[in-house]
Amino acid sequence: MEILLQFNKLKFRSRIIVLLSFIFFVQCGSDDSIDSAKTKLLNKDGGQLNEDLQSLAAEFFNWRSETQPAAGDDIPRVERPDSWVPDYSQEALLEIKTEYKEFIIRLEEIPKQNWHVSDSVDYLILRSAMERVNWEFTVLNAPSRNPDFYVQQTLGAVFELLLISTPMTEQRAANIITILKSFSQTVEDAKTNLTLPVASFTDIALGNLENIRKKLEATNDALMPLFPERLHEELGHASESAIKALEDYAIWLKMKHPEMTNDFSVGREGYKYFLDNIALIPYSTEELLKQGELEWNRSVLLEEFEQLRNTKLPEPTLFATIEEQLSRAKIDEENIRTFLEENDILTVPESLSHYISVKIPPHLAPLAYMGVMDDLTSESRLKETAVRYIHDPSPDLPYFNLSSAQDPRPLILHEGIPGHYFQMALSWSNSDPIRRRFIDSGANEGIGFYVEEMMLQFGLFDDKPRSREIIYSFMRLRALRVEVDIRLAVGEFDIEEAGEYLEKKVPLDKETAIDEAGFFAYNPGQAISYQIGKLQIIKFLSDAKIMKGDKFDLRKIHDYLMLNGNVPIALLRWEYLGLRDEIEQFFN
Repeated sequence: MEILLQFNKLKFRSRIIVLLSFIFFVQCGSDDSIDSAKTKLLNKDGGQLNEDLQSLAAEFFNWRSETQPAAGDDIPRVERPDSWVPDYSQEALLEIKTEYKEFIIRLEEIPKQNWHVSDSVDYLILRSAMERVNWEFTVLNAPSRNPDFYVQQTLGAVFELLLISTPMTEQRAANIITILKSFSQTVEDAKTNLTLPVASFTDIALGNLENIRKKLEATNDALMPLFPERLHEELGHASESAIKALEDYAIWLKMKHPEMTNDFSVGREGYKYFLDNIALIPYSTEELLKQGELEWNRSVLLEEFEQLRNTKLPEPTLFATIEEQLSRAKIDEENIRTFLEENDILTVPESLSHYISVKIPPHLAPLAYMGVMDDLTSESRLKETAVRYIHDPSPDLPYFNLSSAQDPRPLILHEGIPGHYFQMALSWSNSDPIRRRFIDSGANEGIGFYVEEMMLQFGLFDDKPRSREIIYSFMRLRALRVEVDIRLAVGEFDIEEAGEYLEKKVPLDKETAIDEAGFFAYNPGQAISYQIGKLQIIKFLSDAKIMKGDKFDLRKIHDYLMLNGNVPIALLRWEYLGLRDEIEQFFN
């Protein structure tokens, strides 16, 4: 009865979250799991999962699916409830900050006696997920400082629905219309909330809003044949309303621009808070800079060795047509799966769907700049094929797309198999629900970067030596990102300086360099995740080899890494090897 009374006192939205959480907790042993990941609800130590942690986590992550901001990155994308719209009104922002504090209190009140190591890992990652709310809404204070935040909550929110590669359903069509209709309110909230707008973030927002009428009209026209006829008129009205709202927002931003601040740095203390409480990286900024510098030196020399080695080989060519590239990518993905098994690198479950490339459809093309162009599926869509959207091959393509037009495999490794799609599909099948829902870029991007060089060392590119140069170029970029990320965060770089630095030293095309610098400026800590995550994986695996000697099993540890690939590497090292030297500070 007391539970019922407490439930009745909750706001309607909170009741829904509690009910969804209960359903999630009951269903956490879904039959859609990948074959190799299906187990009982036991932790790694063989004990039952902690029900208090799991129950709180289910409630938190369902709440987060409604309140987490849309972003251009593919890793943190979440499934939204039907009819969801972004709500970052002042009232909603206050409620988010209040809920964050309440979740933290409830987490710390959970008894910690007789915990297994796996319980402690789950506790730390759940706390990390909660602290990320504070990071986004208080430390970074994106709703007050970043005008592009609201472009992401409008165009970005629609973009997430347009990315889904399966045929358009009536429900998804209705969801798109609902979000388009919400643009006007989101823009009004932006005008109220943006009390400390940053000029350089405004420039990014205005760039994303350039020619917005033309872009959204093209999207609208391309969606019409995909939508039920009865929704055509409503889509047209919603699109026009959305266009007017964003045009109005652009005018307002231009008017306010002269009085905006140029200071966007989070500062050393803010960055340390991120490392200690969210990323759970056991290094100081000085140590990170040194690691990045050493890897930069290594990558420059390795690339030089490879180029000298390939001097007598013909220059790489691009695919003649997109059809040729699509066909090659399909063959390459299948060959990579076979290569992984034949070389005893890791287990590829038979039930794992494929990662394919397709041409960008007309309804997505106008907004292709809004984020990473792939559909990695989701926890509820594991039986669906994952998709990467690609452009026609051309020498004018930006950095990453140009590499795929030469050889699809480097990006298939990072984004698909055995990188992001492979790892996330396995993690979505983890028997521990917390580890399905928690996302850590340091682990996710570290794995994506690690598998590139790992597969090079195993000989995947021996048939096409020039493609090894692509991998070494990627290594230069990821190493340099460490310095760029930290110097942006502590105020030693502005976006233009960071872009020029990347453009000259990697080298990168100017468009990619500026895009990277801007994204990292208002997402501090994200750019270090590739290089630092990879180094942590190398340390983890090398420690395992030294400790286990002849009993070291690369396939087995890779399978563990992929299944738990959402978890910070320092915590996996503790759980798998019992080494505590990198985790003590996280309990302080």
